[in-house]
Amino acid sequence: MSKHNSPAAQKQGGRKINAQIIKSVEKPIMKADTTTAIEDDRRASSVWLSPPTNLLGYQVLVDNSTILPQCICAYKNNIAGFGLGIEYIEDNQEETPEMVAEYTRATELLDLLTVDMDIKQMFENVIESRETYGISYVEVVRDFEGNVVQVEFIRDTPTIRKSVVFDDVVEVDYYYKGSIIKRKKRFRKYYQQKNGKTVYFKEFGDPRIMDLRTGDYLTNDNTVEANYHANEILEFSIGTNDYGKVRWVGQILGIDGARKAENLNNRYFEEGRHTPLAIIVRGGTLSEESFKKLQTYMNDIKGENGQHAFLVLEVEDSEDKAGFETDKKPDVELKDLASILQTDELFQGYLDNSRRKVQSSFRLPDLYVGYTTDFNRATAQTAMEVTEEQVFQPERESLEWIINNKLLNGYQFKYVRAYFKKPDISNPDDLVKILNIVERAGGLTPNKAKQIGLEAIGEVSEDYEGDWGNIPLAYQKTTSSSAPAQPLDGEFVKAQVGEAILKAESNNEMELVAIMKEVRALLERSGDDV
Repeated sequence: MSKHNSPAAQKQGGRKINAQIIKSVEKPIMKADTTTAIEDDRRASSVWLSPPTNLLGYQVLVDNSTILPQCICAYKNNIAGFGLGIEYIEDNQEETPEMVAEYTRATELLDLLTVDMDIKQMFENVIESRETYGISYVEVVRDFEGNVVQVEFIRDTPTIRKSVVFDDVVEVDYYYKGSIIKRKKRFRKYYQQKNGKTVYFKEFGDPRIMDLRTGDYLTNDNTVEANYHANEILEFSIGTNDYGKVRWVGQILGIDGARKAENLNNRYFEEGRHTPLAIIVRGGTLSEESFKKLQTYMNDIKGENGQHAFLVLEVEDSEDKAGFETDKKPDVELKDLASILQTDELFQGYLDNSRRKVQSSFRLPDLYVGYTTDFNRATAQTAMEVTEEQVFQPERESLEWIINNKLLNGYQFKYVRAYFKKPDISNPDDLVKILNIVERAGGLTPNKAKQIGLEAIGEVSEDYEGDWGNIPLAYQKTTSSSAPAQPLDGEFVKAQVGEAILKAESNNEMELVAIMKEVRALLERSGDDV
């Protein structure tokens, strides 16, 4: 940059004012072509990040909870449990051979991504691990052409560690609506340590070659055999933390307290108070024989031996007096202690509140976790609709974006996309009301009515032949009433009359049969046209 002093250096009020003009005479100013935000401030100590908590502790809490397994199961069953499918991005366009070929290719690819289990089950495992630890991982395998051909769920989530995001910027290709877009991105590394072995992984999308034994990227100077090339890891996390954050993290104290309350109730059966009766002796003591008899009675009271038995206790005077009479005789009292025994589990209100708090963190109603005593058809339908719209469908859309825009982006699909299937939670009563209104307004066609009816009973619908199937019923009635009457085909009418006669005979309606036969005879005498 060059600086030039202004020729007009003046003095105003005793101060000297200098004006300078700064000009750029060399290169234009360029902006950064990648993200510049600081991802982590722990680079000085170690490039490998450690989870803020022991992830195994989450698994212990889930295993000992009476509500977390149901909530996690509800998530995996309702998000991915209905399966994955392939659909056209635009439904209203006419199918072409190119579209059919792409649809077939995508379907085969989705079916073969994993051969050890159904792809649906793999994503169920991903969701279960993510809801347990806050994060889950999938190992991605590519072929020599760089296409994703296999995915494997990593079961032991706590054994995975990740690094910080490195400063090295790598240019990657991203497919978007028929064109390849260049993007610059920074990546991290992963490693898994288990049973004394360590394996390194790349972050998904990193085009560089890494040695799975050392975690070093290969350059032109060093090479390694193909079987030592590191695979990639695609992670699914909750939140923005390095290792995610379980959605029930705020309920950990309640979950742990509920477990301790259950342990207290369980210990009662072995260590609790089981003394239903107290024998109080005043002014004397039980004889040795009575004490042994009482012990035998308490040991043998179980089963049929204790039924209809009675017990006699003899009491001896504990005072040694010389007189023949005593002022006070020994007294025996039997004290019932059953009222102080625990009759039901303790902390029932605490346990119920803890359960409701955990469900609230998952935003699940009682219907999805097995508590259905307070539901009727209307409330159940409303609960399903709200939960589907506010909880499950957004989760499905997030996973669908990862599958289509990350996992399968390299295949450059133009017409199809992968999607998670969802349940049909439509209310038949509401559907009937809507169809009645639409039909009266003239918007219901025969093909649509047939489709709705057959889909309701689980059958496939095919359109009627002819254009009339796409004309609204109300419009057809208006047109037919305003058009001049046309002669009907005689043979058609005769056939209809014949069917009516057979139906009346089967119903034993003999009077109607006689009338319809007269009509048929009249038609035969009058000719073909009616």
